[in-house]
Amino acid sequence: MNEAIAWESVLQRDASADERFFYGVTTTGIYCRPSCPSRKPKRDNVAFFSSIEAAERAGFRACQRCRPNRAKAPNSAVETARSYIDRHISDLSDERITLERLSEQSGMSPYHLQRKFKETVGLTPAQYVRARKSERLKDELKRGETVSRASFGAGYGSSSRVYEDAPTRLGMTPATYKSGGSGAHIDYIIAKTSLGSLLVGATNRGVCAVTLGDNAEVLEAALEREYPAASRKRLTEPWSALRNWVEAVVATVEGAGSRTDIPIDVQASAFQWKVWRELQQIPFGETRSYSDIANAIGSPRSVRAVASAIANNRVAVVIPCHRVVRESGSLGGYRWGVERKRKLLAKERATRGESTS
Repeated sequence: MNEAIAWESVLQRDASADERFFYGVTTTGIYCRPSCPSRKPKRDNVAFFSSIEAAERAGFRACQRCRPNRAKAPNSAVETARSYIDRHISDLSDERITLERLSEQSGMSPYHLQRKFKETVGLTPAQYVRARKSERLKDELKRGETVSRASFGAGYGSSSRVYEDAPTRLGMTPATYKSGGSGAHIDYIIAKTSLGSLLVGATNRGVCAVTLGDNAEVLEAALEREYPAASRKRLTEPWSALRNWVEAVVATVEGAGSRTDIPIDVQASAFQWKVWRELQQIPFGETRSYSDIANAIGSPRSVRAVASAIANNRVAVVIPCHRVVRESGSLGGYRWGVERKRKLLAKERATRGESTS
């Protein structure tokens, strides 16, 4: 954590930093959110923490003004705007959803709505609209609709708009998605690690599969099940970007550190992406519970949905779902084996301990 930046967030009472860290005041024994309206403490009396658990383990108690140990109350203006988008996507309304229109509906200025919406939902209003249309499009395609029918059924004005959005929202064109990935090409590498065999697969847009297993045959069979209609090629000499991604993944598996800038090319809903982005915010060597993640994304009642999104992660360690544990602190499940999860966390904690000693 960059404490200079964190302190500046406290001075500015930056609400966008509220889910990234907490600060404790040593003279009072209280910890707060960065946006807390209480009197600003002296810098020398402040300690920073990446989680509620860390602050409470250090002996601090929660502030009664900003209540950092409780989920933030949902913003009613944001919820109004979000409901308006959801309703219009579902009703196939012809009305164009603009920021100005959402501002009128929510009673909040366009500037503040844009900022608060991104802070609460994790997406801008425009990104949320595209994500909802994409989700509906995929549902239509799965039901067997043609691309043109599915496009209009999802609220796109024309099929061309779908193809413009496809590379970023679907990871492939709608026709390719409908045919189970036919026409897509995946290069992959299998490497040996201390946790067994590791497969890293990628398209030309980013990593689409990271799996751990006992041997290459098991991993290749899993890749075929995941992308049955795509062409797949095992490489011994990867292209430069793939080599860099493989090296970064192996480093994470071996507990040498993790990167959050590896591009990912998988299909997922807006909610899944929101959960996965939150997982990438968990500091190296730390863990969070499922309810912690639900609270962090502003959906405290969606613990089961969070667990489902985590279970659907197809890129091990790139999206660090191994850092999520049960409320009791027990490990819970892991798609690639609980013992691997245990070892991953032990390696990270050992590395973190070395770096702080």
